[in-house]
Amino acid sequence: MHFDLAYFFGLLFSTRFFGAVWMVVWITVVSMILGILIGTAGGIILTSPLPKIHPFIRAYVTFYRGIPVLVQIVFWYNGLAALTGGAINLPAITAGILALGVNEGAYMTEIVRSGIQSVDRGQREASQALNLKYWTMMRKVILPQAVRVAIPPTGNEVINMIKNTTLLFTIAIPEVFGTAVNIYSQNFKYFEVLCVIALWYVAIAFVYTQIQRQVERHFNRGRRGLYA
Repeated sequence: MHFDLAYFFGLLFSTRFFGAVWMVVWITVVSMILGILIGTAGGIILTSPLPKIHPFIRAYVTFYRGIPVLVQIVFWYNGLAALTGGAINLPAITAGILALGVNEGAYMTEIVRSGIQSVDRGQREASQALNLKYWTMMRKVILPQAVRVAIPPTGNEVINMIKNTTLLFTIAIPEVFGTAVNIYSQNFKYFEVLCVIALWYVAIAFVYTQIQRQVERHFNRGRRGLYA
């Protein structure tokens, strides 16, 4: 097998992937924000004194975690239009973000729930002794502590989200993998192009990892002070 090193470096340091990389970054950010909002609401409800709503949240989590992300993407883009007779016909970007964000919400629900439940029960009892209302207790006492527990698994979800954006090429969104497909389908330099996009994904993940470390350091600062 002949590896075209000159083409590999030429493509790696070209600007052909800049737009696609930016597409991956902002889709990941928006989808994660949507997922975190849904997951925070779901996690709070699952740990709240609202037992009648719990089955609906659990059903949502089970349903979306059980269906492949690719199927969900195609549903939001093609299936929803067919289901509504064309009344709802979402643009590819909107469909992709909704698919990734709503799917992520199911995973974030479990992360938030476990984060809330990890907070020592004494914190709740102390809040109740101070006559704090439930939602005030969650906002001022429980959630700030749960965030520290939730950050590492949330970071893993961000990395997974970055990789899941590759599935959006199926609905013609010009992200990194879709751009790569267009390139190697013209010149058939599969290995060179795939190596380039692999490095781009590693670079994106590396940059995010550095950001996450700073976030973890920030939230753990006060905690270290407690045990100093």
